[in-house]
Amino acid sequence: MIRLANESEVMASISNVEDPELKLKVTELGLIYSVRIESAHVEVDMTLTSPGCPVAPELMAAVHRAALATEGIDSAHVNLTFSPPWDPRVHASEDAKFEMGIFD
Repeated sequence: MIRLANESEVMASISNVEDPELKLKVTELGLIYSVRIESAHVEVDMTLTSPGCPVAPELMAAVHRAALATEGIDSAHVNLTFSPPWDPRVHASEDAKFEMGIFD
C-alpha cells in the first residue's frame, strides 16, 4: 500500500528551508500560509518578506524541492501570494521575532 504524507510531514520538510537574507527558516518567519494535500500532490501557499524580494525564485524553488522530498509526495506546486501581506508581528514565531529584534 502506498503511504500518503500529511500536512505536518510536508511542513517538517519545508522547515529545513532558510531565507538566505534573514538566515531564518521560512516556517519560523511564517512565510508558509497553507499546505494542502490531495493524493500524492501538495499545494503550498507561501509569501515573501516583501513583494520585491530579490531571492524569490530561489526561495520558491527551495520550498518546492523540500515539499517533493517528503515521503509520499510525488508532485508539488508552490503558489506565491501577497494576501494577506506578510507582517512579522503577526506571522513570525516568537523566536524569529526575537532574532529580528521585534519585541512586542
